[in-house]
Amino acid sequence: MNVDRTVHTIAGTFILLSLALAKFHNPNWIWFTVFVGANLLQSGLTNWCLMSTILRKLGVPEGPGVGCSR
Repeated sequence: MNVDRTVHTIAGTFILLSLALAKFHNPNWIWFTVFVGANLLQSGLTNWCLMSTILRKLGVPEGPGVGCSR
């Protein structure tokens, strides 16, 4: 899996997890969803993402993953 797919997977997981926590634990967890959405918007506008930088430093490959058709 490459950096872009990993970022999307992590963001989607965070959003679904925070929505479940907001529903079943405490409604204030919705603010975590807002935070993730704001970071996705910011990275789309500026073409910079902190999670991508962290993943690159951890050694996640940049290019398409194995078996990718791109």
